[in-house]
Amino acid sequence: MPDLVPPPTPPIPLAALLADAGLGLRRIAGPADDSATAVHWVHTSEMTDPYPYLLGGELLLTAGVQFTAAYADAYAARVVEAGAAALGFGVTPVYDTVPPALIAACDRHGLPLLEVPPRTPFTAVARGVWRLMAEARHRELRRVTRAQQGLAAAAARRDPVPAVLHQLAVRLGGRAVLFAADGTELYGTGRALSPVAHEALARLARVVNPDRPPGDRAAGPGPGSAPDRPPNSAATPAPAPTSGLASSPRPAPPPALSAPSPSPGPTLSPNPSSAADTVDGTHLAAYPLAGGHGLVLGVAVAAGGREPGDHTITGVAVVLLSLLAAPHQSAAEAGRSAALVRLLLGATPAEAAPLLGTGPWTVVHARGGATPFAAGALAAALGSALVEADGAAVRIVTDREVTAQPGWTLGVSDPVDPADLAAADIRAGRALRRAEATRTPLVRHHEAGLAGLVAPEEAAAHARARLAPLAGSPALTETLRTWLSLHGSWDRTAVALAVHRNTVRQRIARCEALLGSDLDDADVRMELWFALRSL
Repeated sequence: MPDLVPPPTPPIPLAALLADAGLGLRRIAGPADDSATAVHWVHTSEMTDPYPYLLGGELLLTAGVQFTAAYADAYAARVVEAGAAALGFGVTPVYDTVPPALIAACDRHGLPLLEVPPRTPFTAVARGVWRLMAEARHRELRRVTRAQQGLAAAAARRDPVPAVLHQLAVRLGGRAVLFAADGTELYGTGRALSPVAHEALARLARVVNPDRPPGDRAAGPGPGSAPDRPPNSAATPAPAPTSGLASSPRPAPPPALSAPSPSPGPTLSPNPSSAADTVDGTHLAAYPLAGGHGLVLGVAVAAGGREPGDHTITGVAVVLLSLLAAPHQSAAEAGRSAALVRLLLGATPAEAAPLLGTGPWTVVHARGGATPFAAGALAAALGSALVEADGAAVRIVTDREVTAQPGWTLGVSDPVDPADLAAADIRAGRALRRAEATRTPLVRHHEAGLAGLVAPEEAAAHARARLAPLAGSPALTETLRTWLSLHGSWDRTAVALAVHRNTVRQRIARCEALLGSDLDDADVRMELWFALRSL
């Protein structure tokens, strides 16, 4: 049969069931400590051998329909072997009192025996158990919720790591320790541990440390420790009694009912996510922090004081500490932040540019996006955190390859060194205007082949001389540039510049007059285009 697990509701102590006056249950045999007995569920059976029908942890109820004093001892032994938590015997209609032979047998085998009065039907007992379980579950959920809120509030304090550790120790009623990669205690708070338990916790931290050499990770905490038994494990069943009652295979009882057995330490995988041990009556556990440079959280709680929600609370603390302890910037991001700081403190772009890295870098101008968060999403898609959103216009600097993005119109510069980003920004703006005019999702700026035949200095000097009549009018210069790039289209130029087409005609006519050139001449257009590109 497959391994079975206990129900999602927490077990209840037998003492809580006995304290329910409405049920009127009375313990008449078995161990005196009712709080140590946990009830997971209720089962009713009149079988002479209920062993094959029990999973472990039940309060078994019977009216003794087939019971005889002759096999009372064998019956009690089989119930104990099945892992039942307790036996409830209903008096009347079969028996007026609980048979003395059964009382004596339960005392011998350490099985709690409850007397169920005539006024209490077995269904009422089952209902009482489910009610107590629901109440326990509700209390545990409230405890976990409050602990999560406390840990979140601690993470927002000025010194968050010690605050989260302190809050965790308070919520668990134990001790929380943050260990370095070598097992050194960096910070500890909460209940003090014995030297032996403290050393065992540090040993567990070294075992789960992700930065520890692979050959050292599989080593257990050491001889003499008694680790928690893994889930779905149980002690080997005792031999069947010689009463003639048939024995049959059965699944293991719930984990909470399995007593831990001494071993030389837990066997761990090469990359354990956690490790646990029990030393000096203290439950110890260690959890590596993700991205925390080998930091490990150690937790110690009294073995008898553990509660079902402790693991959930600890998991929340592990996540928070991982976020708080992990570096929030990569080396590249730190360099970019440093470049921005230098610019704010008065450095020139040329001085700050080297901090961005070697590049090459690309400037992207974009329009589009339906929500206020679209610019950030676009930057993430292009692999950059360097983004500026000004209304509908977005500018991004990235060192990744730029591809078309749904819902966006992009103008992309040519890749440049950091010192040339300002010029690339201008070219990206031109590419965006061309993309909008041609209704193309992405337009890249590319240098023309012939432009490379002339030295940049000579081309710039010629351009300044040729376009000197337009130097005092940036609007005319930009209109001429856009009009030439769009092959003399009045309508597309008007769309690109967001002006009326008649305004474009008037500006081009003014350019023609100032330059003293015929703009219908293809040679003149080509000369002016190269001049404009060389500025």
